[in-house]
Amino acid sequence: MPLRSASEETGGRAEAPAPRVISFGGAQPVAPLAARILQLQSAVLAQETFAEAAAAFATESAAMFGFERVAIGFRDRGNARVVATSHTADFQADGELFRSFAAAMDESLDQAATVSVPAAPGARPLVTLAHAQLARRYGGAACTVPLVSREKMFGALTLVRAPDEPIGAEDLALCEHVGCIVGPILELKYDAERPWYARVARNMRRISQRIATGSPALKIGLGIAAAAVLAALFLPVQYRIGAQARVEGSVQRALVAPADGYLRQVHARPGDHVKTDQVLAELAEDDLKLEQRKWQSELTQHENAAAAALARSERSQYVINQAKADEAKAQLELVESQLTRARVVAPFDGVIIKGDLSQSLGAPLKRGEVLLTIAASERFRLLVEVDERDVAGLREGQSGTVALGALSDHTLPFRVERVTPVAVTRDGRNFFEVEGALTEGAPGLRPGLQGVAKIDAGRQPLVWIWTRRFIEWARLTAFEWGL
Repeated sequence: MPLRSASEETGGRAEAPAPRVISFGGAQPVAPLAARILQLQSAVLAQETFAEAAAAFATESAAMFGFERVAIGFRDRGNARVVATSHTADFQADGELFRSFAAAMDESLDQAATVSVPAAPGARPLVTLAHAQLARRYGGAACTVPLVSREKMFGALTLVRAPDEPIGAEDLALCEHVGCIVGPILELKYDAERPWYARVARNMRRISQRIATGSPALKIGLGIAAAAVLAALFLPVQYRIGAQARVEGSVQRALVAPADGYLRQVHARPGDHVKTDQVLAELAEDDLKLEQRKWQSELTQHENAAAAALARSERSQYVINQAKADEAKAQLELVESQLTRARVVAPFDGVIIKGDLSQSLGAPLKRGEVLLTIAASERFRLLVEVDERDVAGLREGQSGTVALGALSDHTLPFRVERVTPVAVTRDGRNFFEVEGALTEGAPGLRPGLQGVAKIDAGRQPLVWIWTRRFIEWARLTAFEWGL
């Protein structure tokens, strides 16, 4: 039912307010209508919160237009709820008086019309039970003006007056003007302070109403779109586990210093391709050569002494000299072996991936110290650092793809070969290293390249993939709290 103004209800017999000066209820002329409404607007806009703005509006309206009590109510779940009244310091919305105001507001909103008791002469019949009860409480007159915004009633303004000042048609028209202009401002303030879920629910109701009143083509289109979204969320798709990955040689070997000494010369640096038995580094041999000559001379001396003892038939002396000769020979072989190992050679064809010794010439070396690391140049393996939260979904034989930073123009397929059973902690992360075998090569592929790997881990709905992390976190948190 459309909202009717007081002038319409009186059959057009009530005179319209004068453009400049208005008098109502037998009172003396007051300020022009526009100035009064602007004054009310400024009183509402000057307040920071909705409660303060509504109370200021009610109090200013009561004082400005000569009403004994003014109440403002907003619709909440189909029923009016009093949100502010004039001349009330301690506001209790559930009190008996305010329930009477709320009942009068519901009476006006349900009929979509301005309701007044006593009714204006010639007004159409309306239900006025709640207004009559409210008027009897104050012993005078009561009226309610619906508040409208965007062609929808969102609240009501209820006013009561003493018996000696009846509410006339001009009063009703003035209240309707005030409600139409100031009411939407109050609605904006009220909406700004509502919780986010209430605003979402309101918007959803508006959307559903628009859909319900829309054309059949719109409903069919929205139904198809909703079905497509549901299918995309719940139909299984390929679930892929992503993690950081790096390329290593399938065979790697560390070349160490064979003995204590000094670095004399380096023939290879990281990134160089080398061949089998190629000399990579050399240690200083001066001390070893001196020791070699020492044991050579001692060996000769002991052999000559043994021969002389044998010629003199001195058997015991012969045995002693022969043993000393054998000792010198063993020491000589040891020194010659060390001389042979003083040259570090490549054990197989590959590429140097670690150990830049070009700036360490002449530096002392300890036996067993790592000098270079060599990796096979044609055979590679992929190491994927899978987070501990994802490792449960991995199995040997699963396939995947990797995109490397240096070869980002295409991806390389691989197959999971092994999932290490022990976690690795690095940079504050706890992960498992998954070994993968590249099933295809690429030009420029070399050990040390890094990228991102994606491992196929079965088919799952999109909604499960998107919410899996949150669900796992919620379960762990609930377990931690003992729920």
